[in-house]
Parts: sequence; C-alpha cells; structure tokens
Amino acid sequence: MDRKIEDKRWIKPRHWKFIIPALLLTALSTALALRDPASTLQVEKEKITIEEVESGPFEDYIRLSGVVEPISVIYLDVMEGGIVENILIEEGSMVKKGDLILTLSNPNLNMTILNTEAQLAEKANLLRETYINMEQQKLSLQRDLIALEFDLVRKKREFDHSTILRRQNFISTDEFLKAKEEYELSAKLMDLSLERNNQDSVFRESQIRKINLSLENMERNMDLVYQRQENLKVKAPFDGQLGLLDATLGESINQGQRIGQVNVLTSYKIKAQIDEHYIDRIRKGLTASFERQGGMYGLVVKKVYPAVRDGRFEVDLVFTGDLPENIRTGQSYHLSLQLGETREGLLLARGGFFQSTGGQWVYVLAEDGATAVKRSVRIGKQNPRYYEVLEGLSRGERVIISGYDVFGDNDKLVLE
Repeated sequence: MDRKIEDKRWIKPRHWKFIIPALLLTALSTALALRDPASTLQVEKEKITIEEVESGPFEDYIRLSGVVEPISVIYLDVMEGGIVENILIEEGSMVKKGDLILTLSNPNLNMTILNTEAQLAEKANLLRETYINMEQQKLSLQRDLIALEFDLVRKKREFDHSTILRRQNFISTDEFLKAKEEYELSAKLMDLSLERNNQDSVFRESQIRKINLSLENMERNMDLVYQRQENLKVKAPFDGQLGLLDATLGESINQGQRIGQVNVLTSYKIKAQIDEHYIDRIRKGLTASFERQGGMYGLVVKKVYPAVRDGRFEVDLVFTGDLPENIRTGQSYHLSLQLGETREGLLLARGGFFQSTGGQWVYVLAEDGATAVKRSVRIGKQNPRYYEVLEGLSRGERVIISGYDVFGDNDKLVLE
C-alpha cells in the first residue's frame, strides 16, 4: 500500500500568497518613513550663483540715468498771426535778448490799424473841440463876471450919492428908490453870477479830468494798436540758444501758436526718471552725485513731478557746484541719488531671486554645500549692489541669489 508522505517545510507554498504582500507592504512603509518629506530637486552648481551674507555699511542710494537740459526754456509763442515773411536767425544759433528772429506780414492787421487810427483820431478831435468850447465858455463867464463887478461898483456909487442927496432933499424919493433898486438888483445878479461861476468851475474841472483821461486812454489804445504791428516781429525774449524754430517761409502762423524755444544756457539741469516704487521717498533737497572725467559733481533735487507714466516719474536736479567741462544739452549722466543715511547691517548681494520671491524667502546652503533649503527672510531697503537683510539670515551663511524660476516649488535643492 502507498504510504502518505508528510510535508515538513515550515513555510508551505500556500502561505507565500500572504507573505509576499506583507513583505512588500513592510518595505514600502519603511521607505516612506525613512524618506525626506521635503520636495527635492537636483541642480547643477555651475549654473547657479552663490553669495555669502556680509556685515558692513549699507548705503541707501539708487542709480539713475539722467539727461542734461537747459536750466530753463523760454517758449516762442506768436502774439499776432501772419505769414512768415523773413527768417533772420537759424535754429541752433546763439541769440541776445531783443534779437529779431523772424518777421510776419498781416495785411488785414494793417487795415485794422489804419481804421483804428482814423476812429481814435476822430474821437480825439471831438474831445479836444469839447475842451476848447469849455475853455471859451469859461472865458465868457469870466468876462460877464467882470462886467457885473463894474456895474455893481457903479450902481453902489450912484446909490451912495443918491442917499446923500436925499438927506439934503436935493432929489425926490422916487429917484432915490430907483437908485436903491438898481443897486440891489446888481448885487443879486452879482451873487447869482458868482454861484453859477463856481458851479460851472466844478463841472468844468470834472469834465476836463474825464477828457484828459479819455485822451490818455486813446493814446494807450494807439500804443496797443502799434504794439500789435510790432508783434509781427518775433524777437528773442532772453539771451541763450535758439533750440527750436518750427517755421518756414510763406507759412501761415496762427495767433498763440508755438513756433520755437530759446534755451537759457546760464546753467544746466538734469532730468531723470525714477521707478514709482520710490515715489514716497523722493523729495526736494535730496543730494546726488556722479563721476565725469575723473571729477565728482554734486546735484540736488530741485523739483519732483507728481505724474506717473508707465510706472515712472520725473525729477529735476540742479548742480550745487562746478559743471563738467563740455557739458551739452542731451548728454546722459548716470547718477547716484542718496535716499538716506549709511548704517551698519547685514548685506546680501543683489540677484534675480528677488523677482521670483519678492524677498520673502531664499535658498540657504547647508554647511557642507551639498544641499540648499528654502528659508523665510525679511528684506529691507536695497541699493544697486545689496539688499539689506532684516531677519532670517546670519553673517557668513551662503545664499543662492540667481533666479529661482527653474526651481519650481521645491523646498530643497541637491547641488551636483
């Protein structure tokens, strides 16, 4: 008979279907427990820039690019329209105040001037005739007053004589009363004439003042009329350089039209544009400097323009001392504008990382330099060379300062 053979193996084949999954699960759990939870990326060390955190003075300044401009510009606006008849000075020439730049012609203005002259002359003649008539009336009143004075003297003499004769009964009462009445009438006429003369004198003085004022106004109007004709001559308003002249022979120029400018070259200023990030820190009185031909030149902010265009605003800076040799309008200078005082602090070299993180975190290298880990930091002010580190870093630590765009959201970098 066949005898049953017993399987003496500890692990039997049917058990493997349970053992193998258990072993795999255990291995997976162990690997997960031992794995670094931080997301990791391998990068080539040669393709990144690493700088060490330093301790030293932080200079609070920014770099600007400015353009040289005249200290002031005086615009040429045509005060009286006309046709360009003659151009005497070309663009770019030096001019003195009062130099004739160009002349205009305006036939309509000439006709207007002639008509105005005629009208004003006619009104002036009428006023002068009125003045002459008033003077003649004054003389007539004075003549009448003199006649009344003589008549009063005569009537008074006759009345006094009649009074004496009446006391001696040499004349009748009727003759005496007649002499008395004539004297009293003459006295009243004299008083009336004096009152009229006084009133006429006051009125005449008032009228004469008005006439003289009207004549003066007419003379001023005539001067203005002639000034309109003189305005057809465009002259240099100041010493300087005719920097622009937008006019051609035969061209019609409207009243008030701007045709050019005179650059005042007694000094210069520099106009610079600044990022709007600094708009709250820029004010009048800030100092700036630049190097040119081996010398340092100082400037001060004279004017801050409030308008912001394309993320930038403008400032005017004027020189505080000597000017560079051969300075010319349109030259470009690179300036250092001081925003605040220099102070000690931690410094981190500028780099592309700031555009990616906004200065909120950086990758800091481990001591062995094999890895770099993301760390939160706080960046303060910045200048063209350094960021001021306020929190998160210590002196001597090394930081990746190149751009972080290729690193993604990984928390840890392995440097190869």
